[in-house]
Parts: sequence; structure tokens; C-alpha cells
Amino acid sequence: MADNDSVLNAAAQWKGAPLALATVVSTWGSAPRPRGSHMIVHADGRFEGSVSGGCVESDILATAAEVIAGAPFQLKNYGVADAAAWEVGLPCGGEISVLVQPVSAEGFDPELFDRIAEAQASGEALAVSTDLASGQSSLRPLEGAAFVNRYDPPRRLFIVGAVQIAQALAGLARQLGIQVTIIDPRARFLTEERFPGVTLDDRWPDEAIEALDPGPASAVVTLSHDTKIDDPALVAALARPTAYVGALGSRRSHAARRERLAAAGVADTDIDRIDAPVGLDIGAIGPAEIALSIAAAMVGAFNRKD
Repeated sequence: MADNDSVLNAAAQWKGAPLALATVVSTWGSAPRPRGSHMIVHADGRFEGSVSGGCVESDILATAAEVIAGAPFQLKNYGVADAAAWEVGLPCGGEISVLVQPVSAEGFDPELFDRIAEAQASGEALAVSTDLASGQSSLRPLEGAAFVNRYDPPRRLFIVGAVQIAQALAGLARQLGIQVTIIDPRARFLTEERFPGVTLDDRWPDEAIEALDPGPASAVVTLSHDTKIDDPALVAALARPTAYVGALGSRRSHAARRERLAAAGVADTDIDRIDAPVGLDIGAIGPAEIALSIAAAMVGAFNRKD
């Protein structure tokens, strides 16, 4: 899955300006960025996103300037076997093909950005097809050589329990481009000072989870250590196709949790979905390391779903 949130945000901010869009349409070997990765370039030289992690961006910027000035779309190929590849600095052993097209009716129609934003806001995925012979993108399926890019809803993390681990995990998740909501009915825990820049929800967790409706692009992690808060959240999360459900606690406490959830009517197959003790086993000590282990397990679950 390509992380294009910053590109889509820039496209919205720069709407109406002359722009070019670069997209990774093919990869081989150890390519630094996955297919579907975008880089958007403004006529004034600003850009957002990445197609190679830095290896070929300078060449793409030059090509984008030509396309913005009126040149036709270009399909650029970079690989270690080509002299040009070494010129632009692609020594990583991979090969990529990058389509550079104008953001216009003849290329990537600006209205497509609006359609993608609408789909993401409603929690839906959207596929955009690009004709590699003409460089034109549309929502309709195409015959012949075409590249189809899927835009999934933004990844979301719902943390139940405004505790110290939640502070570290919220920061990590935001750096990973994941939208974070902290859920806790305890007002003294749930404050903007403790969780700056994060959405706060003071409803009871089952009510909040039901309203937020986590799906295949969402994770729910319970951290409060209070069964009155954590258990209802788990019941609600397991009733939905939540990509990742994690619960803090020891193996012994999870055994007791399984009994409580089963008594609440949760099926064994759903209880088995809970990652508990939560996170990858890295011997984590302290809130920051525990948060790191949870973030790694969550990303792994997201990528398996993708």
C-alpha cells in the first residue's frame, strides 16, 4: 500500500495551479517505493511525496517541469543496468517505471482528487485507471495496457485508555500517517495537554467504537487495565472487521479476559483475533518500547490485510 495522504492534501491545497503528478507504475527487485506511490509537483517548484525515497526525484522534478510547460506525459524507466540510472542515483538494485503526467483533463483530471477525497471520507476504496498509451486517468475500467491504482481509506487507530503508553503510541502512529483517536470516559486522563493534536473522545468505549465503526483500515488497542473500560471496547471491536485488535495485559490476565468475553457472547474465533499480550515480543521495557512493539504489530496487521 502506497502512503499518498500528504500528496492528496497538497493537491487539495494547490487546486487550480499548474501541476504534474508522478506515479510509480512498475517495480522490480528492491525498489525503494511501492507501486502507486505519488509525487506531486507545483509549477513554482514545490513538491510533495516521493517515488524513490530520494534516488530519482531530481530527474522527476525536471521532467515534471517539462510536462507542466506543455510537453506530453512521459514514462520514465530507472534501473541499475542503465547509465542514466546511475546518473540519477539508483544504486539500490531495483528498477522502477514512473509515469509523469499533467494534472489536467488530458492527464490526471483534477476532479479525481475530489472523488478520492470523498471516497476516503466515507471509508470506501476507489480505483483509478490510467491508460499507459495516452497518459490519461479515469474512474472507468480500461482495455489494453493500463495501470490501476487503488486508494484505500486512511488508516485509523482507536486507543482505549488515556494512559502513558497511549501518549507514546499516539505519537508513533501519527508519524506513520495513522489517524489517532483516544477514547476514555475519565476526564482527568483525557486532556489536550497530555494528547496534543489528537482527537479525544470521552464516550464510554463501546458507544465510541460502535459510532466510529472500525473496519479493515482500523485498529483498536485497549490499554486502560480497567475491565469496565477495556472489555466493552473489545466486544464492539470484535463485532466488526477491525484489522487489528490488541489488549494490554499478561497471559494470565488474558486468560481471564477470554472467559469474560465468552460469557458476554463473543465467539472463540473472534476472541482469537485479539493480540494479547499486545505487540511484538521484543522484550519491551517501559511505555515507549511497549508502544513501539504495538505499532509494529499493528502495521504488520494492516499490511497483511492490504
